[in-house]
Amino acid sequence: MKKLFSLLLALAMLFSMMSFAAADEPFEISVLLPEFPADIDFVMTDNPVLNKIQELTGVKLNIQWGPNSTYSEIFSTTLADANPPMLVSATNARDPQVTNSARGGTFWDLTDAVNDAENYPYLAAGNHSIYNSISVDGHLYGIYRSRAFPRGGIYYRLDVAKEAGFDREVKTIDDLTELAEKLAAVSDDTYALNMCSYTDGTIKVITVAMGAPNTWGVDENGDIYPAHKSPAYLEGLNWLRHLYEIGGIDPNFAQISTSEWDNIERTGKAFMRFDCLDNAHRQQEWFENNAQATEQLFQSVGPVAKADGSISVWPQNEGFAGEILVMKKAVSEEDLPKVLKFLDWCNSPEGQTIINAGLEGLTYDVDADGFRYVPEEKSEEYSKNSQMYHNNVNQLGMGVPGNLENPKARVNRGYTQLRQRYEDLNVELAPYAVLNPCAGLASETQVNFGAQLDPIISDAAVQYIAGLISEDELRAAWDEWADMGGDKMTAEYNEAYHAAHQ
Repeated sequence: MKKLFSLLLALAMLFSMMSFAAADEPFEISVLLPEFPADIDFVMTDNPVLNKIQELTGVKLNIQWGPNSTYSEIFSTTLADANPPMLVSATNARDPQVTNSARGGTFWDLTDAVNDAENYPYLAAGNHSIYNSISVDGHLYGIYRSRAFPRGGIYYRLDVAKEAGFDREVKTIDDLTELAEKLAAVSDDTYALNMCSYTDGTIKVITVAMGAPNTWGVDENGDIYPAHKSPAYLEGLNWLRHLYEIGGIDPNFAQISTSEWDNIERTGKAFMRFDCLDNAHRQQEWFENNAQATEQLFQSVGPVAKADGSISVWPQNEGFAGEILVMKKAVSEEDLPKVLKFLDWCNSPEGQTIINAGLEGLTYDVDADGFRYVPEEKSEEYSKNSQMYHNNVNQLGMGVPGNLENPKARVNRGYTQLRQRYEDLNVELAPYAVLNPCAGLASETQVNFGAQLDPIISDAAVQYIAGLISEDELRAAWDEWADMGGDKMTAEYNEAYHAAHQ
């Protein structure tokens, strides 16, 4: 019976897709996507990737790119545009502007669509807990862009650590501290920890590892409180402050652009990073391809235990990173099902593969085992094709039913098993991930004044790490945050949290 049901579902989806692609004239969908980097000439005319999408779906894509460095401003302007694109990628699904715009009727309500398995089977197959996390007042206005969970963590230069006298697995906070101190002592012009202007992730990795909540926590009485009120939060800041004091962090870290983050490791200026764990294998592969490395240079850290043996991990994301929104000004009620059908296709095996990887024979080949790969002799050609024809089309990817790509990418490449380790760590670390209990909850103060309140905490943390302010001055900043609206925000989240958990 189960096999029969699966067959019938597959046939229904096939017929649905056939009718979707059968339009005589292509249905044009305009979309705004972020671009990384912004200096690549993407070919829109006679693009094999876009042509294939049109052939399969009947949709002609008109992509507008926004440089990532200025995307927030472009996004803001687009929301107010009289003639916006039909689809807009929001890089932060919890941005107050997204919330306010949703309440103001800027986007189509997609709540019914993601519960309509008959018409939109792939959208309906998404994780509804994640849908809830990006909902606004119980309504869903976007399709989340799925991300590996928990994904965040620690990686470091394995070879440099061994030379510095650290040659064992990092299993505890004490191990991590010893590793960092030894990396800090490597030389006067190198640093242990690669920090840049994006400090939020670095701070959350270490403070949550120490036992602090993820942005907001729930105390023993069941009440919401901000993460910085946890003693473990200060422990994490003190850990970074100590590393800074002994020369383990670049004194100019707050002025270093995120665009330089990778390059700092590639030029041997820093040896450890608190960030997305998948970057470890990307850096390893960069060294193999560009510096002829023939050994494992990087290592990803697994669960790190506190003194009491407990483990807590910052998940880097809660299963999503932004969302795709449908603009009401640009999409009529009559055309909405067509747009939703296209979004559903984007989440299908066929859609995921093209959007994320391009086309066989253009950007990848398939090996004897049925996996995607790039032959060494075609590396330059496929790289050029990717930039010209595929570039950041993957920013349209959502993957809400999980990775359905076919063929899938071969996991391990080069001389190491770091890609497989990344996959394994996502599973191993998941039980220790600390979720934000206020994700999906509404606070009017956060919506209206979060942009002013949040920097009070983050700026004070940066100044404290750099030794520019004392602990008393740090606590004074926390008091300022409370007085300026933080206490009111906490009360609002408490009300929403208790109402949701009655």
